Amino acid sequence: MKTTIKIVFTLILAGAFLLPVHNLNAGNDDRAGQAGAMELLINPFARSSGWGDANSACITGLEAMYLNVAGTAFTKKSEFLFAQSQWLRGSGITISNFGFTQSLGGTKGVLGINVMAMNFGDIEITTVNLPEGGIGNFSPKYMNIGISYAKAFSNSIYGGATVRIINQSLSDVSAQGLALDAGIQYVTGSMEQMRFGISMKNVGPRIHYSGDGLSIRGFINTTDDNQITFVQRSEEYELPSLIKIGGSYDFFFGNDHKLTAAANFTSNSFTKDQIGVGVEYSWNHILYLRGGYVYERGILNDADRTTALTGPTGGFSVNVPLNKEKGTAFSVDYSYRASQPFGGTHTVGARISI
Repeated sequence: MKTTIKIVFTLILAGAFLLPVHNLNAGNDDRAGQAGAMELLINPFARSSGWGDANSACITGLEAMYLNVAGTAFTKKSEFLFAQSQWLRGSGITISNFGFTQSLGGTKGVLGINVMAMNFGDIEITTVNLPEGGIGNFSPKYMNIGISYAKAFSNSIYGGATVRIINQSLSDVSAQGLALDAGIQYVTGSMEQMRFGISMKNVGPRIHYSGDGLSIRGFINTTDDNQITFVQRSEEYELPSLIKIGGSYDFFFGNDHKLTAAANFTSNSFTKDQIGVGVEYSWNHILYLRGGYVYERGILNDADRTTALTGPTGGFSVNVPLNKEKGTAFSVDYSYRASQPFGGTHTVGARISI
């Protein structure tokens, strides 16, 4: 049975890799700008963003809830993580992210919860009559909460799914919705050095805004004495769904040195398709150095680029073992994503593995 599962999965994965070959430079320009909740495309974690999100096939632990939820199945006991990002430094936007994963023991799988919140700071209220403001401020809030489950189906195949609750709110309007993520990872090789993965993200029903900000009070005609409230319906928008297909390979140099090369192809429904490549060097499971590049059509030309991110990424982690027998460790992560304009995106994270 396990052999049959491996064969079927390998065929599906091979087909998924071959499918986008003819459209590597495609993307969906006709649908650009028609999706909402674009914060779902932002990686709030430091480790994976440090090598350009290229590690969707080999990512493990809590951070896998963003790239490929199947990777959370590798959680041995418990993991807690907090990360803070200065998104496009100079824009005043911060992203706070907290989560934990918990193994249920044996072959029962792993549960995970992740909360991501974007803060845009205070924005001055302006109106047609008061274009220069002076009447107060408002602060938009974006938040999404993910609840995941993943497990190992064999020694080679891991899978999982995430249900994500989405909330966007201004001072007088808000929108809520649900999204589904799912992913599979396949591990092979004599030293489990080769990995493949495929994940689907942000699949869900359309969302629309509602609230007092979309209502006004007025009269049906000039002869009426009583005002009534008119509510304007907002247009629904779709979620930025996508598919990620990736692979990685580990090169071992003795017992203490390892170099991992990874690549990932992202097929976006509403933006340009992306190709991410990255490498990670690790020494004795203590020091990790990463670098990567995210390419999309037009990114090398200022006139054609449609994103503030210019491609290069980098980062590092320092992992401090607290109890080697129990596997307890504390680590600090950092990543940088180059952008133009703004001063890049800086992400700092801290995690505890128990």
